[in-house]
Amino acid sequence: MKKLTLFIGILFVVNLAFAGDFKQLAIGDKAVLTEVKMPDVSGKELSLNDAKKENGLLVLFSCNTCPFVVAWEDRYNAVKKWADSNDVGMIVLNSNCLKRDGDDSFEAMKKKAKEQGYTFSYVVDKGSKIANAFGGQTTPHVFLFDGDFKLAYKGAIDDNYKSADKVEKSYLKDALNSLGSNSQIAVTETKPLGCGIKRKTE
Repeated sequence: MKKLTLFIGILFVVNLAFAGDFKQLAIGDKAVLTEVKMPDVSGKELSLNDAKKENGLLVLFSCNTCPFVVAWEDRYNAVKKWADSNDVGMIVLNSNCLKRDGDDSFEAMKKKAKEQGYTFSYVVDKGSKIANAFGGQTTPHVFLFDGDFKLAYKGAIDDNYKSADKVEKSYLKDALNSLGSNSQIAVTETKPLGCGIKRKTE
């Protein structure tokens, strides 16, 4: 376990250097490129507009093999339930354009979704367009928008990627519940933790 923790720590430091210098959307900014259609593992083509619900939309940048995603992904379906209960849509984007012929191919995404029992839309962000426009840095990286498509929370899912049982601060869950109850979000931004998105920059 210590070796795995050390490996993930080293990987995080290395990947931060490749997370990109793209300007991030700020809290309160409107979502962009909401009409762009993206291939979903279900075979459908979906846009952010399609995925949004009455109280907003959760956009989660993810991938197939990043150790941080592997550590967090058993919580993804729980996140979907939290989103559903607060009438917020959820869509997960794979923006790893430079690994599209390997670990993050569309076929690999479909296999991952089936193996993990994903209950949400898992789509291809072609050319890393959405990641570049939002300033997504890592996998995972959360961007939560309200019913007016204004950014309400961005950052990490919670404060413990290693264990769901040891989470002390459920940033995303709290933000979703606040949107659902039309109340102010206490923590609107946290530092994302994960592997740098292997994005297309040109």
